[in-house]
Amino acid sequence: MSPPGRADRSLEGSSAAETSSELGRVTLVARLKAGLSRTRTNLLDRLDSLLRGHKAIDAALLEELEELLITADFGVETVSSIVNSIQAKLDRKELKHPEDVRRAIVGEVVTILRGVEARISPGGEKPFVIMVVGVNGTGKTTTIGKLAWRFRTEGRRVLLAAGDTFRAAAIEQLGIWAERAGVETVRGMPGADPAAVIYDALRGARSRGYDVVIADTAGRLHTKLNLMEELKKIRRIMAREVPFAPHETLLVLDATTGQNAVAQAQLFHEGIGVTGIAMAKLDGTAKGGVLVAIAGQLHLPIKLLGIGEGIEDLRDFDAQLFVSAILEP
Repeated sequence: MSPPGRADRSLEGSSAAETSSELGRVTLVARLKAGLSRTRTNLLDRLDSLLRGHKAIDAALLEELEELLITADFGVETVSSIVNSIQAKLDRKELKHPEDVRRAIVGEVVTILRGVEARISPGGEKPFVIMVVGVNGTGKTTTIGKLAWRFRTEGRRVLLAAGDTFRAAAIEQLGIWAERAGVETVRGMPGADPAAVIYDALRGARSRGYDVVIADTAGRLHTKLNLMEELKKIRRIMAREVPFAPHETLLVLDATTGQNAVAQAQLFHEGIGVTGIAMAKLDGTAKGGVLVAIAGQLHLPIKLLGIGEGIEDLRDFDAQLFVSAILEP
């Protein structure tokens, strides 16, 4: 028999932990709402106005809803699927009032996004190698710095490889972020062979016991054929030096580019095989709905969201939280 009061204290401790967890979730939703404020305003205000303007769910409402979601960068194919599903629910008498449509949209979008919800989880072979790719200007280097800081605060030894040797500014910027994150970096001279720089980084990481290597790469999309061949070469070098590397090929996309981000994702995935997406600059755009388009059309894993300029403003992607932040009052 437990001593008097022990069970009660256990229950109290459990309740306190649940309360703390719930408060943490509420705080995270609030931060996401703040970081996604432009997308939220663009989408939620217009949706509220649309639903208030209709007393019944009719063809006109569905047509306006389709137009609204397309202009919110959800993508034509994905929007068509959402609207067809809502129509099917309507035919089955599952929706009675315009406000029911909001709940139906939330449910559909959560389902789409949960299918691509994923995490970056370093483990197994050391070093865990992350190859970061994307068009110049998307926020690659910033994302690398934030990710390095996260891993370091988790107690991992991190090494950055300055593989974008075609831009001296990229090498310098990576060095600045490495200093902020409190990690080391391997650099080459501007114009050096990027594969050679990354090779040196991997050799050093193995000999010195690093847990994670994050490699920056060039992103000159106007020479996309040469770029893809260069990235394939880097992948081959990685695999020769570390078994099964890169363990993660992370594509950084700029949310402000809207549907162009979908085209970039398709191009990089076809060229080298993308294992995860980090969507940057969500705090500076009303086009955050493009995540839904990427999920619905390309089904690529979405792993990270950049929702601010601070070093801590890189979040794991959570489908339910994201949808709550952009679609729920």
